[in-house]
Amino acid sequence: MHAHFERHVYHRHSHETYSFGFTEEGAQSFTCRRAAHTSTAGMVMVFNPDDPHDGHATDELGFTYRMVHIGPGLVADVLAEAAGRRVGLPLFTEPVVSGRGGLAGKLRLLHQALVDGPASALRRDELLDGVVTAMAGRARARVGESWPDVAPAGTPRMSGVLDVADGRSGAGLSGRGGADVGTARVVRELLHDTDDQGVSASDLAAAAGRSRFAVYRSFQAVYGMAPSDYQRQLRLRAAQRLLVQGRPLVEVAVETGFTDQSHLTRWFTRYFGVTPGAYRRAVATG
Repeated sequence: MHAHFERHVYHRHSHETYSFGFTEEGAQSFTCRRAAHTSTAGMVMVFNPDDPHDGHATDELGFTYRMVHIGPGLVADVLAEAAGRRVGLPLFTEPVVSGRGGLAGKLRLLHQALVDGPASALRRDELLDGVVTAMAGRARARVGESWPDVAPAGTPRMSGVLDVADGRSGAGLSGRGGADVGTARVVRELLHDTDDQGVSASDLAAAAGRSRFAVYRSFQAVYGMAPSDYQRQLRLRAAQRLLVQGRPLVEVAVETGFTDQSHLTRWFTRYFGVTPGAYRRAVATG
């Protein structure tokens, strides 16, 4: 992603990947982990997988930024190569860090190699290695190799990012404010495993063995968004995968549960900052 926005507002969302980026010009503000943050020119942003956040221009001048998304499996491979053994994945506790030490410059070079081209595969690998190891050096903690799990159809995802950020790990986690992490995880798995767009709040409550209100509160506390927002996000990620395959927009909208093409376009743009058509063209030429 390389874009300039003045009025666009990102809906609260998260990514399946690590997201590393920097602000080139202006300033952008967002909320993440229950706090407000601002990234100004030269500052670096980092989001863990499944880290909910939104975003908008800080002022009327807007902002320009670059962002790369790197899967946790690839991050793990790079760090294992660097260390000569498998190591835990990095956990970033602050979403905005200084670009000092050439970190923003490394991200710029990697983004340009991946998007602008031309760059050889070897050059891209070298730049990727440099970014991942530099970013990992800024992490405040590491989590064990058991942290990632695997979603249906081989989609990587991270479990309990907010829990681990609280400094706890294992099956006995309890969320912030006494949230029932077990309930939230049951609901999350159900949302991942079912293609039924008609799943109701009562269905989620029945699966978790809790009340609808307890389900909502726990899910919101642990994953930073309502179950319905998370479900929509899963549908939009599915739309991304279908667009990569070159499927027509109308088919993608129907298959992912949106009313029509305009409905898909509206939500896709709010989450990803580009229209589905522009996204499909970009991946086709990338």
